[in-house]
Amino acid sequence: MLPTVQILVLLLIVIAAVAVVAARLKIPPAILLVLTGVVLELIPGLPTVTLAPEFVLLLVLPPVIYDSAVAMSWREFRFNLRPISLLAVGCVVFTTVATAAAAHWLLGLSWPVGFILGAIISPPDAVAPLAILRRMQLPRRIAVILEGEGLANDATALILYRFAVVAASVGSFSLRQAVGTFDVIVVGEILWGIGVGWLMLRLRRWVHDPRVEIMLSILTPFLAYWPPQYLGGSGVLATVTAGLYISWNGLRLISAATRLQGIFFWDFLMYVIEGMVFLITGLQARALIAGIRSHSLSELAISAAIVSAVVIAARFIWIYPATYLPRRLFPAVRRKDPSPPWQWPFALAFTGVRGIVSLAAALAIPFTTANGEPFPNRDLILILTFSVILVTLVGQGLMLPSVIRWLGLANAGRRERHADREEEFVARRQAIEAAIERLDRVAAERQLPDDVVRPLRAQHRDRLKHLEHRSDGDAGHKKLTELDDEIELLLIEVEREAVNELYRRGKLKDEARRRIERELDLRDAHLANLRAEE
Repeated sequence: MLPTVQILVLLLIVIAAVAVVAARLKIPPAILLVLTGVVLELIPGLPTVTLAPEFVLLLVLPPVIYDSAVAMSWREFRFNLRPISLLAVGCVVFTTVATAAAAHWLLGLSWPVGFILGAIISPPDAVAPLAILRRMQLPRRIAVILEGEGLANDATALILYRFAVVAASVGSFSLRQAVGTFDVIVVGEILWGIGVGWLMLRLRRWVHDPRVEIMLSILTPFLAYWPPQYLGGSGVLATVTAGLYISWNGLRLISAATRLQGIFFWDFLMYVIEGMVFLITGLQARALIAGIRSHSLSELAISAAIVSAVVIAARFIWIYPATYLPRRLFPAVRRKDPSPPWQWPFALAFTGVRGIVSLAAALAIPFTTANGEPFPNRDLILILTFSVILVTLVGQGLMLPSVIRWLGLANAGRRERHADREEEFVARRQAIEAAIERLDRVAAERQLPDDVVRPLRAQHRDRLKHLEHRSDGDAGHKKLTELDDEIELLLIEVEREAVNELYRRGKLKDEARRRIERELDLRDAHLANLRAEE
């Protein structure tokens, strides 16, 4: 146990160090973590860290998918359901078939083995590219489509993967039976996900304790994922459905205290999980290379180049017809959703980065077939999968900022952000005005004394004035707003010093100090968030 704990601590130290370096170099941490893992694994004498596929598929994937689904807007997901489905289902199937054909005709692999390879490397991972795209302020719809695709494409790929593994093991395949099974899995997982989301929200409202509610939120993705996965499905669709259901209905059923604590907890949990997964991905290099004995280095390099080229090209070939053909064929689609500029589908096509799900699926291939014979080309599938991950994650990932600038999409979403801020301002103003109106009505109904009503009314009117002050887009007012924020941060720091001095002198208890510090921290975080968005 001790060496395992030591290795875990060392991995966390590496993740923290890489995060610092990545921030200085302005490189996505995911790319640097994979490269660091490869370098560390090639150093003689260091212990080998083996990635168990069950660990990723059963323990890592559910919370990652669930967190993304909860963060996703159901309204935006529903509006973009057509392009998301075309990518998450259509593009995954097309890439699987294209890869299987190339593996069969160019590399000499059997069709079942080719389909296994295609299903493994067909689903892109949206974590690394989304971090870059958000920083470059692309149009929000591109990020929504990519994030939505990342939620659903794993389900399609894992179901295809199961069918292909069974076909390679038993030597037979029925397309009609596979399609029927696919339909049953999709419908069943959606219904199960809705049921899990409904149940967990009611339990969380019933207990009404932030600590218990966060514990239930941790259990939710596993309850949604494990039963369908055990019964032969993927579990991904059920987890996505549960997350979207909670995202849509949680606002009125989850307390404010739970939301505040839950956001911090899940943000930190995802940071650690994603960092650990990318680092361990790179640490698989030695084990994967050691498994290749019957292939020369040149043969592996050519095979990896062919498969990587097919995977990248297939996404481009699929996206452009999928983007423009429905609008040509169906005027109703064109009227509802006009055609985007060609740069948008190019950006979507270029962000086809493969990640940990592909590696976990490759590692999960059984060692033997149903007849007890060695599974055909298992080691070759592993090394080709790892090669595609390196080519897309490192190669495309590092090129992505330059490509975005070349497309002229850098900062293209700035106007959208301004419009979003205007909508936010209107919503805040209407909410404050509604509160003032309700205060006046309650005061009249209950005949509240003026000493109670006047301070509350003044407080809300001051908030309204401050909001109006911040909403003015004039440069002079913006400078005043920045000055206002700077002074408020200074005053918050003065309050902290005063509170800490009272605590050191024994005139303030710990519990009271923590309550005051929490309020100051919330004000500080609110100002930091406003300044980051401007």
